[in-house]
Amino acid sequence: MKELADDLFILDGFPPYAINAYVIGDVLIDSRSRHAARSILRQLEGAPISAHALTHAHGDHQGASHEICEKLGVPFWCGERDVPAAEDGRIGNRMPDHPVGKFFVWSFAGPGHPVARHLHEGDEVGGFQVLDVPGHSIGHIAFWRESDRALICGDVFTNINVLTGLPGLHEPKSYLTPDPARNRESMRRLADLEPDLVCFGHGRPLSDPAKLRAFTDKLGAR
Repeated sequence: MKELADDLFILDGFPPYAINAYVIGDVLIDSRSRHAARSILRQLEGAPISAHALTHAHGDHQGASHEICEKLGVPFWCGERDVPAAEDGRIGNRMPDHPVGKFFVWSFAGPGHPVARHLHEGDEVGGFQVLDVPGHSIGHIAFWRESDRALICGDVFTNINVLTGLPGLHEPKSYLTPDPARNRESMRRLADLEPDLVCFGHGRPLSDPAKLRAFTDKLGAR
């Protein structure tokens, strides 16, 4: 794991930064695909993990969640409106009907797992505050720490093109996003925080609040 800020770590993945998972305090955030459990568990060995939380219940973020929670014996948490998808594992039923989206679900999604804690706006997780930022999923949440202006935004933004692997800010693909207009509202909300460190579900961390704001303005999300 690599430390990005106090009590905020990013786990190694392959390819690097393609699909990210984080540790904040003693909480694992996201679990990548169902193929990632062994890598994640190896990196967490010896770490005092007490819970596992999702930014959102899509297959490339919950794929290994069931196996990780079972093997570590920790509770599973996610945003309240994503609880049904996280528990029943039928991710594709909540996404647009598009062949690329179906491929992503088939490739990455793992089995569901019982959710022990439904997360809401203002809850505290690993020293971060939960923010409701729906659009990319109905119950998408972000994690915000005002003391150092660190943000884990999930897929409200990406900092890589998820198809080509080329770096750069993007909004999530419309065929993976049930409500793109609502996601743009969430983009505006997060850009207005002026975070000094943005940690994405896909792509390298960004330390440039002006760049995030300019990108959001260019899209007409303001």
